[in-house]
Amino acid sequence: MADVGLLWANPTPGNSVATTATAFRTVFVMCNLPFRRILYSRFKTVGRSFSSTPKASTCTSSCECRLAKGAIPALIPMVSASRAPDESRPPRNAGEFDTMFQQIKNWGRWGADDQLGSANLVTAAKRKQAVSLVKTGETVSLAHNPLTEKADDNSNPFEHTMLRGYSMDRYAVSYHGYAHSHIDALCHILYKDQTYNGYARADVNTEKGCTKLGIQNLKSGIVTRGILIDIPRLRNVPYLEPGTAIYVEDLEAWEKKAGVKIASGDAVLLRTGRWARRERLGPWNVGQSAAGLHASVAPWIKARGVAFLGGDAAQDVTPSKVEGVTLPIHTLMITALGINLLDNQDLEVLGETAAKLNRWEFMLTIAPVPVTGGTGFPLNAIAMF
Repeated sequence: MADVGLLWANPTPGNSVATTATAFRTVFVMCNLPFRRILYSRFKTVGRSFSSTPKASTCTSSCECRLAKGAIPALIPMVSASRAPDESRPPRNAGEFDTMFQQIKNWGRWGADDQLGSANLVTAAKRKQAVSLVKTGETVSLAHNPLTEKADDNSNPFEHTMLRGYSMDRYAVSYHGYAHSHIDALCHILYKDQTYNGYARADVNTEKGCTKLGIQNLKSGIVTRGILIDIPRLRNVPYLEPGTAIYVEDLEAWEKKAGVKIASGDAVLLRTGRWARRERLGPWNVGQSAAGLHASVAPWIKARGVAFLGGDAAQDVTPSKVEGVTLPIHTLMITALGINLLDNQDLEVLGETAAKLNRWEFMLTIAPVPVTGGTGFPLNAIAMF
C-alpha cells in the first residue's frame, strides 16, 4: 500500500489543493496508516506560510491536526521526502552509469600493478580489531549446502559422484550464477573490455585462466570485521519481495537500528531473506527478479571504505532499474572499485544468531582455494562472535 497523507494547504484562486501544495511553504504530516507512524517534511517555496501541529505522535485510524485559519484538507497519495521515486535515482541509464563508474573507480589507487583492489583496506590493525570482536566463540557458516537438483534458480546443479569402492568421490560445479555460495575474483566482470585497474581483456582473460586478478591473490585468506545488514528485520518482515531496491537511506537506517557504523576495511553482508523465501515458496528465477542494492549506493560504499561485499543473492536488485545495464552493482563493485563479491551466501542462521546476541558485527574469515587464474571459487565463509 502506498503512503497516504493528509496535506493541509492554503489554496490560491484558480489552483487546486495539490497545486497549491507546491506553491506555498507547508508543513505536512504523512501517515503510513498500516504501520501507524508519522513522517514529517517541509516544502519550501516563496509566498505565505502556516504550520499544522499533530495532536498525537502516532497515527491510529487517521491523522488529526490543528489548522491555521482557512486551511483546507486534502487526502492525496504522496512519496516520502526521504525517499525519491525509483525512476529519479541516478544512474538511470547507461550514460549516467558510465559517469558514475568513471567518478568512483579505484584504478591506480594502490598502484598500476595492483591486483588486490579494496582488499588492501584490510590492514593488520583491521584484522586485530576483528579478532577482538570474538567474545563467545560461537561460529556460523555462511555457505548454503550445494544444490544438487535443477531448479529455476539453479541451472547448473552441483554434481557429486562416488568413485572406487565408494571411498572416494568427484565433485563438479559451475558455481557462478544464483545457486551456489561463492566468491568472485576481480577478473570475473569487465566493463568496456577492461578489468579492475584498467587491464585490457586480451591481456587478462584467456582460455587458460586469468593472467591477472585471479582468485589465487587471496591465498593468505581474509580476516576482517563483518557487518550484517538485515533489511527484512529493519522492516519487520520475513523477507523482501523480489525486485525490492535497497538504497542508502535503508543502509543508514539499519546502522542506526543496529548501533553499528560501516568503516574502512569492513566486509558488509546484505540479507534480503532470499533463502527464507525460497524455503517457504520454492525457487524462482533470481536472475530476473531479486531484491538487492540499487546502483545509487555505489559512491556511499566507496566513501565508507567497504573491502568486501556479500549477500544472499547477487547483491544487485533485478531488474536493475538502470536502462541498458543488467548488473550495475556487480560491475561497479568488481570492475570500478575492486571489491570481491560473496554471492548466494546463506545468511539465515547468521541473522538469527546476531539477533539473539544483539550483535551485528563479528569476525569474518574468507579463505577460497587459490586456483591460479580462477575467476572465483565456492566458499564457506565463517562468522565468529
